[in-house]
Amino acid sequence: MYKKGDFHLHTNASDGNLFPAKLVCMAKREGVDIIAITDHDTLSGIDEALMEGKKIGIKVIPGIELSTLYENKSVHILGYFKDISHISPKFKDFLKEMNLYRINRAKKIVNNLYKFFNIKLDFESILKIANGVVARPHIAKAIINAGYNYSFDYIFSNFIGDSSPAYVPNKKLSTTEGIKMLMSLNAMVVLAHPILIKDINIEDLIKLPFHGIEAIYPANKVCDTEKFIKYAKKYKKIITAGSDFHSANKKSLKHGHTIGEVYLDENQINDFLSKLKSLSDDYLL
Repeated sequence: MYKKGDFHLHTNASDGNLFPAKLVCMAKREGVDIIAITDHDTLSGIDEALMEGKKIGIKVIPGIELSTLYENKSVHILGYFKDISHISPKFKDFLKEMNLYRINRAKKIVNNLYKFFNIKLDFESILKIANGVVARPHIAKAIINAGYNYSFDYIFSNFIGDSSPAYVPNKKLSTTEGIKMLMSLNAMVVLAHPILIKDINIEDLIKLPFHGIEAIYPANKVCDTEKFIKYAKKYKKIITAGSDFHSANKKSLKHGHTIGEVYLDENQINDFLSKLKSLSDDYLL
């Protein structure tokens, strides 16, 4: 049975820097035997990852990380699927709209960076860096590549964070709408990295109809993990664990977590898979 699972990983289909097959191989080398690919607002890297997983003997769960808004604050939600071969055309069209919006949003952020901070970037080069879904880490990387002497953390805190005049919000999808949309696809829906959510009452958020909470996350302190597990038990949610891996080079993207840095153990994985299976009895995991 599966003994080590990492259920939050990004490829270059969104803002990671590894091709899906390469990421799967790295997970295998790190001793992780079940993973989920959860790229931002896209499913485009899933098929490649599934094929590589079958080839080298590692279980790959199709997933996605949706960007939503709760009380006008950014909240990310994770959706896990048993199968994406029957994903509705309506949802695929929605993801295409999200991608187009992200491109326009990135262009506005680039213009704002010049307007407010005199930071000049080549937008076309950012699109090339992105190679898929454009996200703020691509813009941060472009700032560094352009020769500006700032760290990723400084760039996010001062130039492209939610409170910056250069910031442009994601397409308006409420957290409740995002949950409903994923549930309509028989996805298991999980609140992503609650430790990173600011200026929101976390317990109120957890009360929403999530199936689970990403209670185990690299940025947590021990007391944070204990708190989120306590909430999960209180509100009858499953717990998940995810490294939120983006890059093999810790300095190349904002997120510097390694695959398997945090993980679910065998019993927790069984709970995860049981819940996932229960959402569609006609599919055998």
